[in-house]
Amino acid sequence: MLPPFTPRRSYLPVFWEVIATALARTLYRVRTRGSEHIPAQGGVLIIANHLSYVDPVLLQLACPRPIRFIGHNSLRANAFFDFVFRLSGALAISADKPTEAIRLAIKAVAAGEVVVVFPEGQISRIGQLMTIRRGFEVIARKAGVPVIPAAIDGIWGSVFSFAGNSYLWKSPRLMPTHVFVQFGAPLPPDQVNSAYARKVLLDLGAEAFDERPVLRRHLGRECVRALVRHPGRLAIVDRTAERREVRAGQLVAAAAALSRHLRRTIPEKRVGIVLPAGMGAFIANLAVLCAGKIPVNLNFTAGRTALEASMKLAGVVTVLSADAVRQKVPNFPWPERTLDLRAVLAEMGGKKAILPWLLAAWVLPNQWYASLLGLPKVGDRAEAGLLFTSGSSGEPKGVALSHRNILANCAQISSLSILPDTASMLGCLPLFHSMGFTVTLWYVLIRGCRVVTVPSPLDTRRIIEAIRDEKATVLLGAPTFIRPILRKAQPSELRSLELVVTGAEKLPDDLYKDFLERFNIEILQGYGLTETTPASNINQPHPPITTATAEPQVGKRTGSTGRLLPGMTVRIVHPESGEEVPTGDQGIVWFKGANVFSGYLDDPHKTQAAFRNGWFITGDLGRLDDEGFLFIEGRVSRFSKIGAEMVPHGTIEQKIAEVFGWEEHESYSVVVMGVPDIVKGEALVLLTTRDITSDQLREKLLAAGLPALWVPKRIYRVEAIPVLGTGKLDLKGCRDLAAQVAG
Repeated sequence: MLPPFTPRRSYLPVFWEVIATALARTLYRVRTRGSEHIPAQGGVLIIANHLSYVDPVLLQLACPRPIRFIGHNSLRANAFFDFVFRLSGALAISADKPTEAIRLAIKAVAAGEVVVVFPEGQISRIGQLMTIRRGFEVIARKAGVPVIPAAIDGIWGSVFSFAGNSYLWKSPRLMPTHVFVQFGAPLPPDQVNSAYARKVLLDLGAEAFDERPVLRRHLGRECVRALVRHPGRLAIVDRTAERREVRAGQLVAAAAALSRHLRRTIPEKRVGIVLPAGMGAFIANLAVLCAGKIPVNLNFTAGRTALEASMKLAGVVTVLSADAVRQKVPNFPWPERTLDLRAVLAEMGGKKAILPWLLAAWVLPNQWYASLLGLPKVGDRAEAGLLFTSGSSGEPKGVALSHRNILANCAQISSLSILPDTASMLGCLPLFHSMGFTVTLWYVLIRGCRVVTVPSPLDTRRIIEAIRDEKATVLLGAPTFIRPILRKAQPSELRSLELVVTGAEKLPDDLYKDFLERFNIEILQGYGLTETTPASNINQPHPPITTATAEPQVGKRTGSTGRLLPGMTVRIVHPESGEEVPTGDQGIVWFKGANVFSGYLDDPHKTQAAFRNGWFITGDLGRLDDEGFLFIEGRVSRFSKIGAEMVPHGTIEQKIAEVFGWEEHESYSVVVMGVPDIVKGEALVLLTTRDITSDQLREKLLAAGLPALWVPKRIYRVEAIPVLGTGKLDLKGCRDLAAQVAG
């Protein structure tokens, strides 16, 4: 915690310092760590991220020494800010004379003062770390003083931040805003640069984010509290069979009644759920969590062997489902104790069992309601959900997501302001998919968004009708699911859409361009993995320019997956040496953050292989540009080493589609796989649904400039490329097909 207040901790006159400090500590609860890195005397340059107009106040509260700030001179056009500048002795920097402020800053640190620079040059209007400018390098090197990095977390979303595209006009917070300031170790002035500063600020930001009080809470309790807060709010429009509206009070009441029943009748820790996106799946997941158990949404599109392995690993004995689902997936290895959700609710007493909980939702405070259900206040690192992954490249692995993981990812997504509580989200992703599980289930419950559910992402016509009829504003999905919408929807049917986000696979250029041209909607690409709960990166719309002096800010970059979400940090590492590569170079992506899982279920060997010194190794190849945008360029498993050269499968596939003009095809038509080869280590096999000869392939690819080494030597015609229920390639199935060709 902060040290007790002592006068003269700033350059303000004593009277104003006492008033400002008392007011600031009333509005903000500032905790800090690492202030011991600030020397007791001597010149120091502090660099920090910039999220609000009150950042200088927060830093001064956290710093044991008086601080002199550098602020933009345009602020002085406002009488209040001019008064603050004069009172605090802040240094003004102007676009006309930028070197003047640098000269004054050098003079101040040389005289033994602490000077703060916000190297982004302006307040971030998107909540992410912006471009780091190099002015601070000049100050540090010419003055010869150490640079102390600092990360401020928790202030975004409050008044004076640009969350919601406004600095001031927000609903007031009834409780003080929790802020954490993390100071880092001193950086030598002759070694620090903008790239290194970005890395350090991201690292410190992840540490500060990890201190958020909300991350210690219980996911079920947070959902229940959010639902009870506004019981009359329309929470779900279920379009599974016939249209049905579900209010927040109805949802929480049904889940509460069911949770009591499950607590009494199911002894095991984990409960399987096999339901499509819809009211039933929402009730089942929330009820299982409120019963003190762990929901396991099983991938009913996976093979029987993989499902049996998953259920055995999870210890799933009981499955909640529906008779209609059982009829549609007869090859599922249904356990003896498979319960029909509708029958269970009827057995409990139906509406009679739910009614008392519904009345309580309208009468009781949300904290009391959660306590009545026996929900603990702390969930933190305990398991809150189990998903299975890597069925695309091998045997299923159980990804145990904690309360902290899910609450962190929900907070990270919420902090970007692109999914506000006014959003109406189309929920078609299956809940065994991490994006469906976290974003279209838990996020909408906590954030208070409305969700319109459609049972399958493959039912394109029903999705289009749901968007049209319910005026949905947000659509999430893999490019595989979005592409048919391009062909089948009329522009008038998607008029309500404001945001379309894709992930799980690379966004094809033609899909991006054609969707923009036809619907005037720009698809924003994101990135994540089940192990990151899942979102780690996303492109955002460029924030609006609200004043004549405000500089444009970049929120998106074509071809990239966007900047990191707040609270995450990254390394790009050489695949073989394990050394960090320079900015712009390609390597394996490593992540850290509160949303990164802690390990695979009951598999210490795979867990150990997935982490290095606390960093999660994604297995994806990527690169960072100077402004922090991440470009994903393939998986390590999607490369072949032929004659000591790394050959990228994805690049070859893209080039084949391009030279043969196959970009408009709705599903995968070409996949390149590597198979063992005695002479060169590996050989390339092309799996395709098209009629093509080896001579045609070789002629076209060589003419397009690809090396001869990159031309697949064998072609195998297939009826369909294996695809998982999530829309991703079934890499294991593709490998098996390629192995058959290789003999």
